[in-house]
Amino acid sequence: MTPKDIDENVRAELTRLRESIDNIDAAVVHMLAERFKCTQQVGHLKAEHHLPPADPDREARQIERLRQLAESAKLDPAFAEKLLNFIIAEVIRHHETIAGGPPPERKE
Repeated sequence: MTPKDIDENVRAELTRLRESIDNIDAAVVHMLAERFKCTQQVGHLKAEHHLPPADPDREARQIERLRQLAESAKLDPAFAEKLLNFIIAEVIRHHETIAGGPPPERKE
């Protein structure tokens, strides 16, 4: 079957669903950007006070929390954990970069 053979109603439904997916993807990107803005501030605070970039206890609590949220949302908790682990690894990398870089500018 080629795309030209698809029923017009099916094509319209695919388009509607794909537009929803595109909107959700955009929202996810914007939410991640906001999350990283917050974690960058955490990284600067940690660097300023000579705290380690990683916090394994906090990470474990967050993973467990996200797994529970995923279950209640009918999302595979293992997938949610993998996603959060990926995000945490990126946050720690940012915190390590911040800790090794010049001190943050103070806003007064």
